[in-house]
Amino acid sequence: MKMGFDRGSYAEDTLAPALEFPILVLDTGSLEQPTEDAPMNLPNNSLVLVADGGKMLFLRNHGDAVKMDLRVEAHREQGNPPNRDQASDAPGRSFASVGVGSRRSTMEETDFHQIKEDRFAAEAADLLRERALGGDFETLVIVAPSRTLGELRKHYHKEVASRIVEEIDKDLTGHPIDEIEAALTRIEA
Repeated sequence: MKMGFDRGSYAEDTLAPALEFPILVLDTGSLEQPTEDAPMNLPNNSLVLVADGGKMLFLRNHGDAVKMDLRVEAHREQGNPPNRDQASDAPGRSFASVGVGSRRSTMEETDFHQIKEDRFAAEAADLLRERALGGDFETLVIVAPSRTLGELRKHYHKEVASRIVEEIDKDLTGHPIDEIEAALTRIEA
């Protein structure tokens, strides 16, 4: 795959002299795409974190790289009522805007529900840090929805980040273990 401008595809008079730079050629042989025949190989004793903003499951693979056997090692859930039940007051001052009956707040309303979910993800990242520094796992797979993955990434310790072999953008926290195994097996390595 060629990136940049290829002189052969343009008339000579249309190329500006400023565009004279080397053509970057990517070796696509080293960027092999996985096939459907290559499922995720999860080594024995690998740790799998399945999380969202309110639940985390730590699963350990007791199987081998060919046949997964995930078992729950630890789990935690937090109660997180809707924002309307957590907020105690209306947003800050408001002022009349142009138009009849429209009012706007000078401050955005705080989403306490989302704050609690973000803190929960940070706590999960902290638990991973403790386990990584304690030598509890060598390989890690994280399965979480995109918002939770983003929050986890903000808090990864370098030891945790170096052990992650896969991050999967899915919400599987409400699924039984056999469905989680099946979902991981379908994911291409």
